[in-house]
Amino acid sequence: MYVHILVATDGSDLADRALDQTIAIAKALKSDVTVVTVSEPASVVGAGYYAGTGYIGDPIPGLIEAQEKAAKDLLDKAEHKVKAAGLPVKTVYVNDSFPAEGIVLTAEEIGADLIVMGSHGRRGLGRLLLGSQTSNVLAQTKTPVLVTR
Repeated sequence: MYVHILVATDGSDLADRALDQTIAIAKALKSDVTVVTVSEPASVVGAGYYAGTGYIGDPIPGLIEAQEKAAKDLLDKAEHKVKAAGLPVKTVYVNDSFPAEGIVLTAEEIGADLIVMGSHGRRGLGRLLLGSQTSNVLAQTKTPVLVTR
């Protein structure tokens, strides 16, 4: 049924639950697993220059380096967990992308037939103010999506 499952992670408890569900499904169906994490464009996260003690600097290179290290650590942890369950796993880091776009593009590129991701399940004003990457993925993809909480 599902041969290749893509699971999105950001390191949160909800993402860990999505990974656990992915492992359970993949074990039952003997599916391949790809874990993806996405870093937003550094210019969105930490735009601007700073000045201090006579030095004017651009914080973006340091921010990009920190994002890459955090992504590597996150993917290494997820990869270890999937391998410990005896499943084949690949990892993908998408930098400089909005999460929903990175998840959908990765699913298309690898030919995933299921996307698994966590959601807070916010409604109403909370969802509007905070946005919902899960809702955006659902709106942008033709691939089935399993949403966990």
